[in-house]
Amino acid sequence: MGELAQLPNIGAVLEEQLMQVDITTADELRETGAKVAWLRIQQLDESACVNRLMALEGAIRGVRKTQLPDDVKEDLKEFYRWNKK
Repeated sequence: MGELAQLPNIGAVLEEQLMQVDITTADELRETGAKVAWLRIQQLDESACVNRLMALEGAIRGVRKTQLPDDVKEDLKEFYRWNKK
């Protein structure tokens, strides 16, 4: 497991998906943002769910996805509803 897996919420599978969409470092993930990273992953894996989106946001913020503020969770849920396949 690499650098990305050291972030909260990022396991081997999500790390591999991030690498497949050319996000290989924590800095690249922060620069890309959770929403764009999730959209890229969704192109590879249509089962990418809102929990994966929240996991990415939590990883960027350095917290577990359950610790995201409620307003952030609501924003991510709305984004997911508009962009799910």
